[in-house]
Amino acid sequence: MRPANIKHLHSAGGVIFKKNEGIFEVALIATKKNTIWTLPKGIIDKGEQPEITAIREIAEETGLYGEIVEKIDDKTYWFFNKNENRKYKKTVSYFLLRYISGDIENFSWEVDDAKWFSIDEALKMVSYKTDKEVLKKAKEKLEQMDKKI
Repeated sequence: MRPANIKHLHSAGGVIFKKNEGIFEVALIATKKNTIWTLPKGIIDKGEQPEITAIREIAEETGLYGEIVEKIDDKTYWFFNKNENRKYKKTVSYFLLRYISGDIENFSWEVDDAKWFSIDEALKMVSYKTDKEVLKKAKEKLEQMDKKI
């Protein structure tokens, strides 16, 4: 067997939030037959800015529309696709978005479910370490914003 090829991917997504009865809520999506809860994200199209991808992917996957407040972070990780004998190095640019409109019941056919969670519930629900790190940073930013209001 020959050594694995390496392919680089760049995605964008993020944390869309709203305040409900004094508590920040964020949207998560479920995949892999509802076994994985994660942040919405997707591949950046050729010539597209990461911010535009984040807005588009969140809308596509959750049915929610938001405006970018600020960038949260970039996270890079590796994974292997056995069928392709290929290693992937994936970087995801995460943004914090303020909810504007949309209905989470209108989530995409590409995901199994989408729901609002309090940010503390979301921290317990997410399946991936990178999502937890991004949510912690988002929570800090939201708490800082809340103090300024």
